[in-house]
Amino acid sequence: MKNVAVSGIGCVCAIGADMRGIATGMRGGRDGIRPVGLFPVTGCHSQTAGEMPAEVAVRAASIHAPARRWSRAAQVFLVATQEALAASPGFLPDAVIIGTTSGAMDIGENFFRSLRAGCDLPRAAKRVRGYPPQMPVLDALGCLGIRAPVRIISNACASGTNALGMAWQMIRSGAARRVLAGGYDTLSELVFAGFDCLRASTAERCRPFDSGRSGLVLGEGAAVFCVGGEGPLRISGYGAATDTHHLTQPHPSGSGPRDAMLRALEAAGLKGKDIDHVNAHGTATPQNDACEALAISAVCPDAPVTSTKAMTGHTLGAAGAIEAAFCAISLAEGFLPPTLNFRNPDPGVTLDIVSGEARKQRLRRVVSNSFGFGGSNASIVLEVS
Repeated sequence: MKNVAVSGIGCVCAIGADMRGIATGMRGGRDGIRPVGLFPVTGCHSQTAGEMPAEVAVRAASIHAPARRWSRAAQVFLVATQEALAASPGFLPDAVIIGTTSGAMDIGENFFRSLRAGCDLPRAAKRVRGYPPQMPVLDALGCLGIRAPVRIISNACASGTNALGMAWQMIRSGAARRVLAGGYDTLSELVFAGFDCLRASTAERCRPFDSGRSGLVLGEGAAVFCVGGEGPLRISGYGAATDTHHLTQPHPSGSGPRDAMLRALEAAGLKGKDIDHVNAHGTATPQNDACEALAISAVCPDAPVTSTKAMTGHTLGAAGAIEAAFCAISLAEGFLPPTLNFRNPDPGVTLDIVSGEARKQRLRRVVSNSFGFGGSNASIVLEVS
């Protein structure tokens, strides 16, 4: 079985608290980047991020009252999962595969601060319980009545795409009939400061593929897919590659992204000319965009390209799942979202970067890319009938 159907999707990010709101935001080119309000950033180079809508916490509590006291990570994962399951009634997964990088890091930060402030140990222990990356997932699944083995994938910013790819592999191989897969990550002060110290974040606008780009903007959110069952959307190919070049920088040749894309196309039985759109990783860092442009030019030179990270911020381990949800919306509604803040390409780059406003276009097959620190690269192919 080459193609695996997707029967339901739920998504939360800076431009919307559900798939309908996100579709409206995509079509209108909504900019979800705002000054950071979760923690102080006065000492940081970058001071903006793609924070999720405030209504997410309210919606989480409406699903399960105790969720009002949960971590932001558990809340956002609960809301996205509930939406996915509502779109696929009766979906009971054999396995759950979720990508993340920082887990519920905000809870971990609160735990250590509470110890320093002299908080009693029993209370501190209750806080740290939600810190491991599987706990937001287990909490959400428990209140939704889902009992299935949970696997956490942490391959840096390729985590969400790898989770979807592993779900595809499990169903193709007969190891499972239905898999709940996706990714989540929320903003935390430690991670924000870490990217700021690396000078990977920008103090300006996020400008994917623009010659004047100066770095990424962080974001948060979650996306969950009901993989298996019936539906017009299918995952038809998945590829992964590791270039082992540098801890944080991609190989300048673009070999890792190129190989991941080629392997995804090979698994789908397709060629680059068969792809109608590429949703790029497109972080707006100088090295990433240059390498990815080389890879796309080599594999899918004629496909229009979009990076949606200027709308949402870079959601790290959730990025691959969120951007796959964006691809699903594009396929269903027949348009390409714009790449915000794009003006001029790098010299010699001839990619068709969708910019300015959404572009109406009939789509059948798209590639979604996710590339992470340590040379972790992953791509999937999504199709509609």
